[in-house]
Amino acid sequence: MKNLAPSLVSLAKNAYICRQINPKSLTIMQEKVLQIRYRTYVPQEMSAADVELINAARQATYRSYAPYSHFSVGAAARLADGTLVSGSNQENAAYPSGLCAERTTLFYANSRYPDQAVEALAIAARGTDGAFLNQPIPPCGACRQVMLEVQSRHQHPMRILLCGEEVIYEVACVEDLLPFTFNSSFL
Repeated sequence: MKNLAPSLVSLAKNAYICRQINPKSLTIMQEKVLQIRYRTYVPQEMSAADVELINAARQATYRSYAPYSHFSVGAAARLADGTLVSGSNQENAAYPSGLCAERTTLFYANSRYPDQAVEALAIAARGTDGAFLNQPIPPCGACRQVMLEVQSRHQHPMRILLCGEEVIYEVACVEDLLPFTFNSSFL
């Protein structure tokens, strides 16, 4: 019994017992590396269609309502039929009630064009000084989850363009931004 380590096991709300666990029967912790695929471009390398989408995202930043953070984000989506829709972040004094640009864009696209897959989504941001960011801005976790749901809903990969003044990142699909995805298969 010298190799047994104590462990607490919950029986009820506040009742615990101690049982012995053999450390040799436990699995060995492993460290693994997770890599994502993405491409980098300078703005001059983008196609005319991508430039149009990026410009729509940039223009959407000017419709941002960001009186608290003064950080304006715009997103634009190209749908399967070629339609462009855009949205911007909308803040609220009750911070959790605000909404990011990516979600306003995708929710609008799905409510207005429910049968159209999103081919590509571009995201751009202006900092507190009003200038566009030099480096790309990544979407938050909640936006990544919504992006995954939209992509899954239409069973079509969504290209994501993260736009900076100096460089643009192209991500082929949402899973590259959100590994270990939570989706409907878990429900």
